[in-house]
Amino acid sequence: MITKIQKMRNYIKAHKDLLSTILILVSAPLLAWMLTIFVFQSYVVEGSSMETTLQDKDRLIVSKYNRTIAKITTKQYQPQRYDVIVFNHKDHYSFGEVENKQLIKRVIGLPGDRVVIKDGVVKVYNKNNPDGLNVDREGPEKNINTVSVTAGNLDQMIQAGEVFVLGDNRGNSLDSRVFGAVDDDNIVGHATLRIFPFSKSQKL
Repeated sequence: MITKIQKMRNYIKAHKDLLSTILILVSAPLLAWMLTIFVFQSYVVEGSSMETTLQDKDRLIVSKYNRTIAKITTKQYQPQRYDVIVFNHKDHYSFGEVENKQLIKRVIGLPGDRVVIKDGVVKVYNKNNPDGLNVDREGPEKNINTVSVTAGNLDQMIQAGEVFVLGDNRGNSLDSRVFGAVDDDNIVGHATLRIFPFSKSQKL
């Protein structure tokens, strides 16, 4: 009788161990998928539009946390000025095809701002800056003097639920000067960390 009981216990234990292993194998990729969808994702920079801040092939961590919380609470998600964001963009070709891309740019204009590009200078006008904020000279220290001249002639009001974005390499950047303001619904998240190359790892 004792032998039969022991065999039964061993049988149950073996099946419990097998079930635990299966649950781990199933839950691990599911957890990784959920983290990628709702919390953060890896992003590889393509091109030179964000030089000298970011280089081609830099690998970043993009935070989706605030975006996810905004969706859960049904509030409007809005990044901060100077945040580097990743967003979805539909690139329309002349022969009718549409390619969905993810672009990375810096937030310059927020809802209620008037963005003016004139004589190579970008200024933002709002109630706090009635005389205009020179975004490339008066922003956070890490952003000052990264841009010399901004081509274009533009005067645009930024509406609710939109942001105006520019690349740091203004001479080689497809940005809001071309496709207009970015809808908040298209924003994936903001870049928080450069993880590669390892020698340049840093918070953004």
